[in-house]
Amino acid sequence: MDGMRVDMEALNERIAQGASFIPLLKQEMNKVIVGQSYMTDRLLIALLGNGHILLEGVPGLAKTLAIKSLAQAIQVDFSRIQFTPDLLPADVVGTVIYNQKSESFSVKKGPIFANFVLADEINRAPAKVQSALLEAMQERQVTIGESTYPLPDPFMVLATQNPVEQEGTYPLPEAQSDRFLLKVVLNYPSNEEEQQIIRLNMGGNFPKIQAVVQPKDIANARALVREVYMDEKIERYIVRLVHATRKPSETGFSDLADLISFGASPRASIGLALASKAFAFIQGRGYVIPDDIRSIAADVMRHRIGLTYEAEAEEKTADDVVKEIINKVEVP
Repeated sequence: MDGMRVDMEALNERIAQGASFIPLLKQEMNKVIVGQSYMTDRLLIALLGNGHILLEGVPGLAKTLAIKSLAQAIQVDFSRIQFTPDLLPADVVGTVIYNQKSESFSVKKGPIFANFVLADEINRAPAKVQSALLEAMQERQVTIGESTYPLPDPFMVLATQNPVEQEGTYPLPEAQSDRFLLKVVLNYPSNEEEQQIIRLNMGGNFPKIQAVVQPKDIANARALVREVYMDEKIERYIVRLVHATRKPSETGFSDLADLISFGASPRASIGLALASKAFAFIQGRGYVIPDDIRSIAADVMRHRIGLTYEAEAEEKTADDVVKEIINKVEVP
Protein backbone atom coordinates (compact mmCIF):
# COMPACT_ATOMS: atom_id res chain seq x y z
CA MET A 1 0.00 0.00 0.00
CA ASP A 2 2.91 2.30 0.84
CA GLY A 3 4.42 1.74 -2.63
CA MET A 4 1.06 2.62 -4.13
CA ARG A 5 1.00 5.88 -2.15
CA VAL A 6 4.49 6.81 -3.38
CA ASP A 7 3.42 6.02 -6.94
CA MET A 8 0.38 8.25 -6.54
CA GLU A 9 2.60 11.06 -5.28
CA ALA A 10 4.89 10.71 -8.30
CA LEU A 11 1.90 10.56 -10.66
CA ASN A 12 0.30 13.58 -9.02
CA GLU A 13 3.52 15.52 -9.46
CA ARG A 14 3.82 14.50 -13.13
CA ILE A 15 0.22 15.48 -13.84
CA ALA A 16 0.55 18.81 -12.00
CA GLN A 17 3.67 19.61 -14.07
CA GLY A 18 2.03 18.44 -17.30
CA ALA A 19 -1.03 20.61 -16.62
CA SER A 20 0.95 23.76 -15.79
CA PHE A 21 0.05 25.31 -19.17
CA ILE A 22 -3.72 25.17 -18.46
CA PRO A 23 -3.87 28.42 -16.39
CA LEU A 24 -1.88 30.21 -19.14
CA LEU A 25 -4.29 28.98 -21.79
CA LYS A 26 -7.33 30.05 -19.75
CA GLN A 27 -5.74 33.43 -19.05
CA GLU A 28 -5.32 34.08 -22.79
CA MET A 29 -8.89 33.06 -23.57
CA ASN A 30 -10.25 35.18 -20.71
CA LYS A 31 -8.76 38.26 -22.39
CA VAL A 32 -11.50 38.14 -25.01
CA ILE A 33 -14.18 35.89 -23.52
CA VAL A 34 -16.15 37.20 -20.57
CA GLY A 35 -17.58 34.57 -18.21
CA GLN A 36 -18.30 31.30 -20.06
CA SER A 37 -15.68 29.47 -17.96
CA TYR A 38 -17.96 26.42 -18.22
CA MET A 39 -17.63 26.47 -22.03
CA THR A 40 -13.85 27.09 -21.86
CA ASP A 41 -13.36 24.12 -19.51
CA ARG A 42 -15.46 21.86 -21.75
CA LEU A 43 -13.47 22.91 -24.82
CA LEU A 44 -10.27 21.93 -23.00
CA ILE A 45 -11.78 18.61 -21.87
CA ALA A 46 -12.74 17.76 -25.48
CA LEU A 47 -9.28 18.79 -26.71
CA LEU A 48 -7.41 16.79 -24.05
CA GLY A 49 -9.74 13.81 -24.47
CA ASN A 50 -9.12 13.86 -28.24
CA GLY A 51 -12.87 14.22 -28.78
CA HIS A 52 -15.35 16.55 -30.45
CA ILE A 53 -17.86 18.91 -28.92
CA LEU A 54 -21.41 19.94 -29.77
CA LEU A 55 -22.57 23.34 -28.50
CA GLU A 56 -26.20 24.31 -28.29
CA GLY A 57 -27.24 27.88 -27.69
CA VAL A 58 -28.58 31.02 -29.25
CA PRO A 59 -26.29 33.11 -31.50
CA GLY A 60 -23.91 35.62 -29.92
CA LEU A 61 -22.64 33.58 -26.97
CA ALA A 62 -18.97 33.69 -28.11
CA LYS A 63 -18.88 30.14 -29.48
CA THR A 64 -16.90 31.09 -32.60
CA LEU A 65 -14.71 33.48 -30.64
CA ALA A 66 -13.89 30.77 -28.08
CA ILE A 67 -12.62 28.17 -30.54
CA LYS A 68 -10.82 30.80 -32.62
CA SER A 69 -9.05 32.10 -29.50
CA LEU A 70 -8.12 28.57 -28.43
CA ALA A 71 -6.64 27.91 -31.91
CA GLN A 72 -4.57 31.12 -31.69
CA ALA A 73 -3.30 30.27 -28.20
CA ILE A 74 -2.14 26.82 -29.41
CA GLN A 75 -0.80 27.99 -32.82
CA VAL A 76 -3.01 25.70 -34.89
CA ASP A 77 -5.12 26.16 -38.03
CA PHE A 78 -8.76 27.07 -37.65
CA SER A 79 -11.51 26.90 -40.25
CA ARG A 80 -15.20 27.66 -40.12
CA ILE A 81 -17.88 26.00 -42.25
CA GLN A 82 -21.31 27.61 -42.28
CA PHE A 83 -23.76 24.74 -42.70
CA THR A 84 -26.68 25.57 -45.01
CA PRO A 85 -29.38 23.46 -46.70
CA ASP A 86 -27.62 23.68 -50.10
CA LEU A 87 -24.20 22.54 -48.81
CA LEU A 88 -22.67 19.46 -50.48
CA PRO A 89 -20.24 16.91 -48.97
CA ALA A 90 -17.53 18.15 -51.42
CA ASP A 91 -17.88 21.66 -49.88
CA VAL A 92 -16.68 20.15 -46.59
CA VAL A 93 -14.13 17.47 -47.52
CA GLY A 94 -12.93 18.70 -50.92
CA THR A 95 -13.11 17.38 -54.45
CA VAL A 96 -11.13 16.24 -57.50
CA ILE A 97 -10.86 18.92 -60.19
CA TYR A 98 -9.71 18.64 -63.80
CA ASN A 99 -6.99 21.03 -64.95
CA GLN A 100 -7.32 21.63 -68.70
CA LYS A 101 -3.84 23.12 -69.08
CA SER A 102 -2.02 20.12 -67.66
CA GLU A 103 -4.73 17.67 -68.74
CA SER A 104 -4.67 16.06 -65.33
CA PHE A 105 -6.81 15.77 -62.22
CA SER A 106 -5.80 17.38 -58.96
CA VAL A 107 -7.27 17.35 -55.49
CA LYS A 108 -8.68 20.49 -53.92
CA LYS A 109 -8.86 19.90 -50.19
CA GLY A 110 -11.87 21.26 -48.32
CA PRO A 111 -12.04 23.31 -45.10
CA ILE A 112 -12.11 20.09 -43.01
CA PHE A 113 -8.29 20.05 -43.38
CA ALA A 114 -7.61 22.23 -40.32
CA ASN A 115 -6.83 21.44 -36.68
CA PHE A 116 -9.98 23.06 -35.34
CA VAL A 117 -13.08 22.99 -37.50
CA LEU A 118 -16.13 24.98 -36.51
CA ALA A 119 -19.22 23.40 -38.07
CA ASP A 120 -21.64 26.26 -37.58
CA GLU A 121 -25.32 25.31 -37.28
CA ILE A 122 -24.69 21.66 -38.14
CA ASN A 123 -28.41 20.90 -38.06
CA ARG A 124 -29.10 23.22 -41.01
CA ALA A 125 -27.39 20.90 -43.51
CA PRO A 126 -28.84 17.64 -44.88
CA ALA A 127 -27.80 14.18 -43.66
CA LYS A 128 -25.30 13.63 -46.54
CA VAL A 129 -23.18 16.56 -45.40
CA GLN A 130 -23.50 15.68 -41.72
CA SER A 131 -22.34 12.11 -42.41
CA ALA A 132 -19.35 13.34 -44.47
CA LEU A 133 -18.26 15.43 -41.49
CA LEU A 134 -18.92 12.65 -38.98
CA GLU A 135 -16.93 10.12 -41.01
CA ALA A 136 -13.97 12.50 -40.87
CA MET A 137 -14.47 12.88 -37.10
CA GLN A 138 -14.51 9.14 -36.52
CA GLU A 139 -11.84 7.99 -38.96
CA ARG A 140 -9.57 11.07 -38.75
CA GLN A 141 -9.17 10.75 -42.51
CA VAL A 142 -10.98 11.78 -45.69
CA THR A 143 -11.33 9.98 -49.01
CA ILE A 144 -11.37 12.24 -52.08
CA GLY A 145 -11.62 10.42 -55.39
CA GLU A 146 -9.57 7.26 -54.96
CA SER A 147 -7.08 8.58 -52.41
CA THR A 148 -7.30 8.79 -48.64
CA TYR A 149 -5.79 11.74 -46.79
CA PRO A 150 -5.11 11.87 -43.04
CA LEU A 151 -6.44 14.89 -41.16
CA PRO A 152 -4.02 17.06 -39.17
CA ASP A 153 -3.26 16.36 -35.52
CA PRO A 154 -4.65 17.69 -33.22
CA PHE A 155 -8.04 17.57 -34.94
CA MET A 156 -11.21 18.71 -33.22
CA VAL A 157 -14.67 19.50 -34.53
CA LEU A 158 -16.75 22.01 -32.65
CA ALA A 159 -20.29 21.91 -34.00
CA THR A 160 -22.94 24.43 -33.03
CA GLN A 161 -26.62 23.67 -33.15
CA ASN A 162 -29.53 26.04 -33.01
CA PRO A 163 -32.39 24.86 -30.76
CA VAL A 164 -34.28 22.18 -32.66
CA GLU A 165 -37.73 23.82 -32.54
CA GLN A 166 -36.70 26.11 -35.39
CA GLU A 167 -38.02 25.35 -38.86
CA GLY A 168 -35.82 24.06 -41.68
CA THR A 169 -33.41 22.10 -39.51
CA TYR A 170 -32.27 18.50 -39.74
CA PRO A 171 -31.80 17.13 -36.20
CA LEU A 172 -28.66 15.03 -35.85
CA PRO A 173 -29.48 11.28 -35.90
CA GLU A 174 -28.71 9.50 -32.61
CA ALA A 175 -25.79 7.54 -34.08
CA GLN A 176 -24.20 10.79 -35.22
CA SER A 177 -24.68 12.87 -32.08
CA ASP A 178 -23.20 9.88 -30.18
CA ARG A 179 -19.85 10.67 -31.90
CA PHE A 180 -19.53 13.89 -29.90
CA LEU A 181 -17.68 13.42 -26.62
CA LEU A 182 -19.62 16.32 -25.07
CA LYS A 183 -22.77 18.27 -25.73
CA VAL A 184 -22.73 21.61 -23.94
CA VAL A 185 -25.81 23.80 -23.48
CA LEU A 186 -24.96 27.48 -23.14
CA ASN A 187 -26.92 30.14 -21.32
CA TYR A 188 -26.98 33.93 -21.53
CA PRO A 189 -24.35 35.90 -19.57
CA SER A 190 -25.26 37.57 -16.27
CA ASN A 191 -25.97 41.32 -16.11
CA GLU A 192 -22.46 42.07 -14.80
CA GLU A 193 -20.83 39.92 -17.51
CA GLU A 194 -22.89 41.57 -20.22
CA GLN A 195 -21.74 44.99 -18.98
CA GLN A 196 -18.13 43.78 -19.26
CA ILE A 197 -18.84 42.48 -22.80
CA ILE A 198 -20.11 45.94 -23.81
CA ARG A 199 -16.98 47.63 -22.41
CA LEU A 200 -14.66 45.13 -24.09
CA ASN A 201 -16.34 45.60 -27.47
CA MET A 202 -16.59 49.38 -27.21
CA GLY A 203 -12.90 49.78 -26.35
CA GLY A 204 -10.74 50.69 -29.34
CA ASN A 205 -8.19 47.88 -28.95
CA PHE A 206 -9.60 44.38 -28.86
CA PRO A 207 -7.08 42.24 -26.92
CA LYS A 208 -4.78 40.01 -28.99
CA ILE A 209 -4.34 36.36 -28.14
CA GLN A 210 -0.73 35.26 -27.63
CA ALA A 211 0.44 31.74 -28.51
CA VAL A 212 1.27 30.16 -25.13
CA VAL A 213 1.20 26.45 -26.02
CA GLN A 214 2.43 24.38 -28.95
CA PRO A 215 0.62 21.45 -30.60
CA LYS A 216 3.26 19.05 -29.23
CA ASP A 217 2.33 20.13 -25.67
CA ILE A 218 -1.25 19.08 -26.41
CA ALA A 219 -0.08 15.67 -27.68
CA ASN A 220 1.97 15.18 -24.47
CA ALA A 221 -0.95 16.30 -22.31
CA ARG A 222 -3.30 13.84 -24.05
CA ALA A 223 -0.95 10.98 -23.24
CA LEU A 224 -0.78 12.15 -19.60
CA VAL A 225 -4.60 12.40 -19.36
CA ARG A 226 -4.85 8.67 -20.05
CA GLU A 227 -2.40 8.03 -17.18
CA VAL A 228 -4.66 9.76 -14.64
CA TYR A 229 -5.53 7.07 -12.09
CA MET A 230 -9.07 5.72 -12.02
CA ASP A 231 -9.99 3.34 -9.20
CA GLU A 232 -12.09 0.25 -9.87
CA LYS A 233 -14.82 1.71 -7.63
CA ILE A 234 -14.99 4.75 -9.92
CA GLU A 235 -15.27 2.51 -12.99
CA ARG A 236 -18.16 0.64 -11.36
CA TYR A 237 -19.81 4.00 -10.50
CA ILE A 238 -19.63 5.03 -14.19
CA VAL A 239 -21.14 1.71 -15.31
CA ARG A 240 -23.99 2.05 -12.76
CA LEU A 241 -24.81 5.58 -13.93
CA VAL A 242 -24.94 4.57 -17.61
CA HIS A 243 -26.78 1.31 -16.87
CA ALA A 244 -29.52 3.23 -15.03
CA THR A 245 -30.41 4.99 -18.31
CA ARG A 246 -30.81 1.64 -20.11
CA LYS A 247 -32.77 -0.39 -17.59
CA PRO A 248 -34.36 2.14 -15.25
CA SER A 249 -36.95 -0.33 -13.84
CA GLU A 250 -34.27 -2.86 -12.85
CA THR A 251 -32.00 -0.25 -11.26
CA GLY A 252 -34.53 1.41 -8.94
CA PHE A 253 -35.59 4.18 -11.33
CA SER A 254 -39.04 2.88 -12.30
CA ASP A 255 -40.33 6.49 -12.34
CA LEU A 256 -37.94 7.18 -15.26
CA ALA A 257 -38.97 4.10 -17.29
CA ASP A 258 -41.79 5.97 -19.07
CA LEU A 259 -39.52 8.92 -19.87
CA ILE A 260 -36.59 7.10 -21.54
CA SER A 261 -37.02 5.57 -25.00
CA PHE A 262 -33.40 4.39 -25.22
CA GLY A 263 -30.42 4.65 -22.88
CA ALA A 264 -26.84 5.80 -23.31
CA SER A 265 -24.47 3.68 -25.43
CA PRO A 266 -21.08 2.24 -24.37
CA ARG A 267 -19.57 5.42 -25.87
CA ALA A 268 -21.11 7.21 -22.87
CA SER A 269 -19.14 5.00 -20.44
CA ILE A 270 -15.91 5.55 -22.37
CA GLY A 271 -16.71 9.28 -22.61
CA LEU A 272 -17.38 9.57 -18.87
CA ALA A 273 -14.08 7.86 -18.06
CA LEU A 274 -12.08 9.97 -20.52
CA ALA A 275 -13.77 13.30 -19.77
CA SER A 276 -13.45 12.80 -15.99
CA LYS A 277 -9.73 12.05 -16.41
CA ALA A 278 -9.36 15.24 -18.49
CA PHE A 279 -11.35 17.13 -15.84
CA ALA A 280 -8.99 15.89 -13.10
CA PHE A 281 -5.98 16.79 -15.29
CA ILE A 282 -7.26 20.38 -15.72
CA GLN A 283 -7.35 20.62 -11.90
CA GLY A 284 -3.74 19.35 -11.87
CA ARG A 285 -4.79 16.17 -10.03
CA GLY A 286 -3.49 12.68 -10.83
CA TYR A 287 -6.61 10.69 -9.89
CA VAL A 288 -10.35 10.82 -10.58
CA ILE A 289 -12.83 11.51 -7.77
CA PRO A 290 -16.63 10.99 -7.95
CA ASP A 291 -17.16 14.76 -8.11
CA ASP A 292 -15.30 14.87 -11.47
CA ILE A 293 -17.86 12.45 -12.88
CA ARG A 294 -20.81 14.30 -11.37
CA SER A 295 -19.49 17.57 -12.87
CA ILE A 296 -19.35 16.30 -16.45
CA ALA A 297 -22.06 13.60 -16.46
CA ALA A 298 -24.72 15.82 -18.07
CA ASP A 299 -22.32 16.98 -20.82
CA VAL A 300 -21.41 13.40 -21.71
CA MET A 301 -24.91 11.91 -21.45
CA ARG A 302 -27.52 14.53 -22.43
CA HIS A 303 -27.22 13.81 -26.17
CA ARG A 304 -27.12 10.04 -25.72
CA ILE A 305 -30.48 9.51 -24.01
CA GLY A 306 -33.67 9.21 -26.05
CA LEU A 307 -36.81 10.68 -24.51
CA THR A 308 -40.38 9.46 -25.01
CA TYR A 309 -43.43 11.54 -25.95
CA GLU A 310 -44.49 11.29 -22.28
CA ALA A 311 -41.25 13.03 -21.27
CA GLU A 312 -41.92 15.82 -23.77
CA ALA A 313 -45.53 16.11 -22.57
CA GLU A 314 -44.28 16.42 -18.98
CA GLU A 315 -41.60 18.88 -20.19
CA LYS A 316 -38.85 16.65 -18.86
CA THR A 317 -35.41 16.98 -20.45
CA ALA A 318 -32.44 14.60 -20.68
CA ASP A 319 -30.77 16.84 -18.08
CA ASP A 320 -33.61 16.11 -15.62
CA VAL A 321 -33.09 12.38 -16.16
CA VAL A 322 -29.31 12.61 -15.64
CA LYS A 323 -29.80 14.78 -12.54
CA GLU A 324 -32.13 12.26 -10.92
CA ILE A 325 -29.76 9.37 -11.67
CA ILE A 326 -26.74 11.31 -10.33
CA ASN A 327 -28.66 12.20 -7.14
CA LYS A 328 -29.79 8.62 -6.46
CA VAL A 329 -26.94 6.32 -7.56
CA GLU A 330 -24.73 5.64 -4.55
CA VAL A 331 -21.41 7.48 -4.66
CA PRO A 332 -18.34 5.29 -3.98
